[in-house]
Amino acid sequence: MKYESEFELGNYLSDAAAVLATRSDSPRLDAEILLGLVLRKPRSYLHAWPERMLDEEERHRYNLLIRRRFSGEPMAYISGVREFWSMPLRVNRQVLIPRPETELLVEKALNHIPEDEEVRVLELGSGCGAVSLAIAHERPQAEVISVDISEDALTIARLNAKLFKINNVEFLHSNWFDAVRGQKFNVVVSNPPYVINRDEFLLAGDLRFEPELALAGGDDGLECFREIIDRAHNYIVRQGWLLFEHGTDQERGIRRLLEAQRYYDITCYQDAAGHDRVTECRFVE
Repeated sequence: MKYESEFELGNYLSDAAAVLATRSDSPRLDAEILLGLVLRKPRSYLHAWPERMLDEEERHRYNLLIRRRFSGEPMAYISGVREFWSMPLRVNRQVLIPRPETELLVEKALNHIPEDEEVRVLELGSGCGAVSLAIAHERPQAEVISVDISEDALTIARLNAKLFKINNVEFLHSNWFDAVRGQKFNVVVSNPPYVINRDEFLLAGDLRFEPELALAGGDDGLECFREIIDRAHNYIVRQGWLLFEHGTDQERGIRRLLEAQRYYDITCYQDAAGHDRVTECRFVE
């Protein structure tokens, strides 16, 4: 009987949480979420039925997930879902995991998109579609175009748009502005790659598993900003806005690039942790 109790749900959870304690800041929560995935049950079920026995197949699948998490693989990739702007978005290892601080980029962009006007919005770098889908959802009269150089990322973004029935967004394959030549937008937003190439940060934590194409921003981290800033004024309407998410130590470098290209009304906003995170500006024609 004691041997059988080892297969009880509650005991398995405790053992898994103990295994993850050295690799996760929330080992019990991770263990519960992963077991919920195996059983296709909410966490409340796990709490209500701790004596439920796990069969051999369930134990095998659960052990595989625990090993993946123990290796450091992000929970978002294991579960295939990450919530952003109250939307549980599909993600995989072809896209960056949406992060809470990026919601600041959405918030500031929405300030420049009236609810009752048919404005045009362009996002450079779709990823899983998080930013574009949040904007399109909040401003259903807006026309949102979102571009990415990765076809794999666009596949995920289009799936998310379909799942949430958001129809005022279009995802295009493009190297920055190439697919929208000759077009003008009221608002252009981007969360481009901004980690310095070969930075040890790329080898730490979740970033080890995320696509380097969406992270590495050149020898100083500003390579993508230079290209976007150099070209963006050709695609923004008069008095239109350009907004970036960037690294916590990049505000001054980005400001210098913007001022050199005659952008004005340059303002930097801090995230919830007090770090410089989003810069917005306009262009002098």
